[in-house]
Amino acid sequence: MTVKEVTDILEDLAPLPYAESFDNVGLLVGNNKTKISGILVTLDTLENVVDEAIANKCNLIVSFHPIIFGGLKKLTGKSYVERVVIKAIQNDIAIYSMHTALDNVPEGVNNKICEILGIKNPKILIPQKETVKKLTTYVPVKDADTLREALFNAGAGNIGNYSHCSFNTNGKGSYKAGEKANPTIGEIGKTHYEEETQLNVTFSKANQARIMKALFSSHPYEEVAYEVITLENTNQNIGIGMIGNLEEPINDIAFLKEVKQKMGAEGIRHSQLLGKKIQKIAVLGGSGAFAIEAAKADGADILITADIKYHEFYKAEGKMIIADIGHYESEQFTKNLLVDYLTKKIPNFAIRLSESKTNPIKYL
Repeated sequence: MTVKEVTDILEDLAPLPYAESFDNVGLLVGNNKTKISGILVTLDTLENVVDEAIANKCNLIVSFHPIIFGGLKKLTGKSYVERVVIKAIQNDIAIYSMHTALDNVPEGVNNKICEILGIKNPKILIPQKETVKKLTTYVPVKDADTLREALFNAGAGNIGNYSHCSFNTNGKGSYKAGEKANPTIGEIGKTHYEEETQLNVTFSKANQARIMKALFSSHPYEEVAYEVITLENTNQNIGIGMIGNLEEPINDIAFLKEVKQKMGAEGIRHSQLLGKKIQKIAVLGGSGAFAIEAAKADGADILITADIKYHEFYKAEGKMIIADIGHYESEQFTKNLLVDYLTKKIPNFAIRLSESKTNPIKYL
């Protein structure tokens, strides 16, 4: 099995186009064609993690956080980032990062938090914008069914719980083939009129490459007329954060104690307690202050996240509780999620959960 074969499996779970624009995801170090001897899954790729990979003969590290985030201009070993990259290259170890691609899918980071805390029927808290696209193309009426089915098979036409969705309008198209053309229908130098179907299908942006390949391989024309536009429609299954309910309401102090225990938090920083029962819960692994307004608008009793600043706690405004459990603590179970997923997909392969400690924050 090669690096690419493994990363293709990971991208079925978390397609890279769903990562945030500021992020750095995908294969950061290594060659796609390298044969894999073992996979080590970690939250962060530090020097001790690379050492662990070497000791266990794992030449692919699957990391949630990217070790290379900003630009690297030199590799001199002066920073921990440079030392990790140098050591990985010297030992032929590939590093692949998922980060916000995994944040933004329904089976990802925040769903794992919901699972651990017993939150039922979670939905996306902040749907990602510009994830739905529309393809419009023109095809001879007699070929429309074949092309439409090829696009459906590539993933087009899926809307929520529906599939095979399209809109079709018949009309008359025209074109004149130039001297160097090789027209499928019509003659060089003569204007040709053809009964055509205008075919419209929507698709997820993660499937665009696959959709375009199906279009060009199945369309009968030498030159394919088409356009792809981004729609304002919201895909409720793609986005960051989740919100759901406990089966039974619980006292706020009792719930925070439960969160502390289940999430392995050394402590929880929180806004003013409201003295009421907790049932509707919003979660966002990692830095989640930007989700405060969305959680309030959705009627959450509490937002569980990390990296909340002093003044951001005021934004609770007596309407909900904001609880900061720690960045590492909120995301630590992500590596368990990935190990479980990879083990199911490639059961007879060496996949290890990293035992290295990577939390940079210590408590006195």
